Amino acid sequence: MRAGKLLQKFNSADYEDDKIKTEILTELLGSIGTGISIGHNFHCDLGYNIHVGESFYAGFNCTVLDMAEVRIGDNCLIAPNVGIYTAGHNINPIDRHITGFAKPISIGNNVWIGGHCIILGGVKIGNNSIIAAGSVVTKDVPENTIFAGNPAKKLKDIEE
Repeated sequence: MRAGKLLQKFNSADYEDDKIKTEILTELLGSIGTGISIGHNFHCDLGYNIHVGESFYAGFNCTVLDMAEVRIGDNCLIAPNVGIYTAGHNINPIDRHITGFAKPISIGNNVWIGGHCIILGGVKIGNNSIIAAGSVVTKDVPENTIFAGNPAKKLKDIEE
């Protein structure tokens, strides 16, 4: 209920009112760094499980199902329509509707996540990595790599 009310305030705030949006995010999220910007139509479950570093940007329609902890490092860019989902369900059809689970997600520093990506629970994305648009990340991503596809696979290393 708390998160829902704060999200309603955030998503109806004036687009250019960075002060009020930052105040709402400070109350909603577990921790935030300076220079944070999240586009409208942001959604999350609880808010307090989300921890965001310095100079963070997320485009519009970002959804974070934070039933477990989500940690996002410094200087990260998340394009529009990205879903970060810690929650999952049992694959057994008899138990699927009654049991769920949540696994934490960790996103390192200097990570760029392209539009329409999905990041699933239990995943760690290493520093300086890129997730190409439309990817579904189901396994860990080493640092300094580019991943793409469904499921996301390594395309190449990033040379520093």
